[in-house]
Amino acid sequence: MTLQLTQTDVVRLTADPSPEVRAEMAAKVAAQFDQGSFGVVERHIAEDIFRSLLQDAEVRVREALSSQLKSSPDVPHDVALALAHDVESVALPVLEFCNVLSDEDLIEIIRGQSAVKQVAIAQRSEVSAHVSDALIDTGNERAVIRLVQNEGARLDERSFGRVLDGYESSQAVTSAMATRTDLPAAVSEQLISVVSQHLQSFLVKQHKLPAEMVRNLVFQARERATAGLLSDGCASEAEVEQLIAQLEAKGRLSPTLALEALSRGDLSFFETAMARLAGIPVENARILIHDQGPLGVQSILKAANC
Repeated sequence: MTLQLTQTDVVRLTADPSPEVRAEMAAKVAAQFDQGSFGVVERHIAEDIFRSLLQDAEVRVREALSSQLKSSPDVPHDVALALAHDVESVALPVLEFCNVLSDEDLIEIIRGQSAVKQVAIAQRSEVSAHVSDALIDTGNERAVIRLVQNEGARLDERSFGRVLDGYESSQAVTSAMATRTDLPAAVSEQLISVVSQHLQSFLVKQHKLPAEMVRNLVFQARERATAGLLSDGCASEAEVEQLIAQLEAKGRLSPTLALEALSRGDLSFFETAMARLAGIPVENARILIHDQGPLGVQSILKAANC
């Protein structure tokens, strides 16, 4: 049965001296509104009630309103925005669940309000690339952790790179990033390098192990992990070339890495890596590698200083 609303309800809700009654009425009206059972006239009355309740001095009244309207697709934009700008206990449900808020609304709140609100936005079921970038810019480690853990957050290769550049000293951030299922190979390689540095430092400082021994062990582990990044055979030629270009630029491309990839059956990585190391086009490297005689392989190994 449809709840009948009149203009007198607006007056009664704002005039009632009891915060408990106002909170209860706010929740009931908002719940009915969310169910879509109001007619046009009743909807307008309900919206007037919401706008009146936004001015209520009692936080619990505004909390009740926010809790009921947080997922409503029909909540007026001005009401949703006012709730989002309210104190944290009122704003957080709307910031995490309300789809009426635009990217511009969210970015304004990210840039101008509390760290707790930033975390709530990072947990939304969908976070656009623009909002993700704004969150990365905050320096709020907790928000960034929630962001990279959120599979609904749109993060491209550039965004992931910005996270690693800005938060590489945070093991919590890098650990959270390691749980992502959609990391590009070039980002995974960068992550492996950062984690390897953390591991090396930890082993030397905490376990008093010889630095040279630890360096060699970590290097070998990093080589194996890097060589395995594209071992599923699904990577495109462009992805392979991008990863190898990144390794070369950072001084991490080596003959042992190429051979490690070959031992895992990744011929494409091996061919492209050897071409880079030898300073020749990939097609020429393939011809030499697949030459039936011994001279082809010897030639490319010599050129690559193997």
